[in-house]
Amino acid sequence: MKFTLNEIENAINILIADKIEGSFEISTDTRTIKKGDLYLPLKGENFDGENFCQKAIEIGAVGCFYTKEKPKCKIGIKVNNTLETYLKIANYARRKINPIVIGVTGSSGKTTTKEIIYAVVSEKFKAQKTFSNHNNEIGFCQTVLNMNTDCQVLIVEMGMRGFGEIELIDKYAEPDYAVITNAGSAHIGRLGSLDNIAKAKCEITKYLNKALIAHNNERIKKFADFDGEKVFYSINDVKILEKCPGYSKFSYKDNVYEINIEGDFNIENSIPAIELGYRLGMNYEEIKSGLSKYKPIEKRWEIENIHGYNIINDSYNANPESMKASVSTFMELYNNSVIILGNMGELGEKEIDFHRQTGMSIGEKYNSLKNKEKVLFITVGNLAYYIGVELKKAGLDVKHFDNNIATSRYILDNIDIGTTIFLKASRAMKFEEIIETLKGDKI
Repeated sequence: MKFTLNEIENAINILIADKIEGSFEISTDTRTIKKGDLYLPLKGENFDGENFCQKAIEIGAVGCFYTKEKPKCKIGIKVNNTLETYLKIANYARRKINPIVIGVTGSSGKTTTKEIIYAVVSEKFKAQKTFSNHNNEIGFCQTVLNMNTDCQVLIVEMGMRGFGEIELIDKYAEPDYAVITNAGSAHIGRLGSLDNIAKAKCEITKYLNKALIAHNNERIKKFADFDGEKVFYSINDVKILEKCPGYSKFSYKDNVYEINIEGDFNIENSIPAIELGYRLGMNYEEIKSGLSKYKPIEKRWEIENIHGYNIINDSYNANPESMKASVSTFMELYNNSVIILGNMGELGEKEIDFHRQTGMSIGEKYNSLKNKEKVLFITVGNLAYYIGVELKKAGLDVKHFDNNIATSRYILDNIDIGTTIFLKASRAMKFEEIIETLKGDKI
């Protein structure tokens, strides 16, 4: 998106001395900057983009934002804080194009829910969304500044690792609608308690305009400080009509919907999309059609056949709630299987207890199944070891390995072709290494 210098002045409320005609794109990365761009240097704990202002000019930038010394360039724009400047420009663009803005957050499921909402609203509107999981304040700015001028609905995913982060994005996004998928134990190591997690997620209501659609969670209800319309939902609100690998059919508020993915949690993630669709003036057929077009994105229940092994990769991220839900779904639907579970991160001083409790829950779920099929569990990592301890107590077959390469070698040497293999872990476990090895890319 391009801006004139007058627009930038209006956005950041600073007079620009070096005025020239034209409109300019804003770049924060010298690796991708183009001739004629304005370079906006961001700063972090371990980097200072302002050190690269002169390089940006040499590459072709026509000017720079700066906080220290003015670089030698045609346009120099002095600001106090470059991230705040980026956010103000993004807010200016949000108001200029003025799409309906939907904010999405939650301890788990927010990216999937964002993608499902996008699939539904795209049936009627020109919609855009946060790319992948670029859900921090910088990702928000990139999302807004990449908007097409005819965008009608913008879906913004909002992530957080501590207090104030969602509120900051919310301030500049000014959402019309907000979705909170849940408030579970993800990041409890940083925030200290489930109450604090719920408080942080509920920051999305701070600048909310029209309606909150949130998981029916007592903590969310307690901390969601919003006077407008509130809708609380859960899997208990639907009647599941059919579920099998790669397909779910359910009834919600007397209408029947289908989605091409399994899992009660994915049915639950569909409810906000349905609720939003009706609030945006969509009819039943449009919502139903959009929902049926949803496809999982990379590492979220991603299905692939690798040299005869049926791989289901759900290893983008994991916390106790998401691991228990996804493994339960897998055990219900798949036979002749191997389930590979890795460490879950950011669970704080009680991380071993969380892993043990997860193992206990999965073991109880397996033993409650009516038609139990033999399953092999493989745990990978020092914390996942404790999941395996509890699975063994439940009478299940468990193997443990310290790393992904050893896990892969065991599969290749011992697991029959045709077996379905499910992977779930936090991103830091890099379970894609297992898939690469099975493909023969890494031995």
